[in-house]
Amino acid sequence: MSKIMEEFYYDNIDPKARSTKQNKTVQKQMEVLMLNEEFLTEALTDENKKKFLDFVNAWSIINGESSLDSFIMGFRLGANFTYDTFVSTEAPFKDLLKE
Repeated sequence: MSKIMEEFYYDNIDPKARSTKQNKTVQKQMEVLMLNEEFLTEALTDENKKKFLDFVNAWSIINGESSLDSFIMGFRLGANFTYDTFVSTEAPFKDLLKE
């Protein structure tokens, strides 16, 4: 039997630890984001810089919460698939031989 629960408990499995190295499109867009954030942070004046950084931080929080929601919903979907496959005995049609 797999020790996946034990590995997960001891933090040996981190489902969100992934790399963008294999996805060139995402990697390129991350570079665009970083370069533009750096440029704007240096170019903007005090008040505009603060507003821009507030925007960046708010977007980061929203993105993190959205990722958490997607993780939870995906985990629940997987659990429902497992339950339906291995536990549930419901079927879409009646078994005519049992009547």
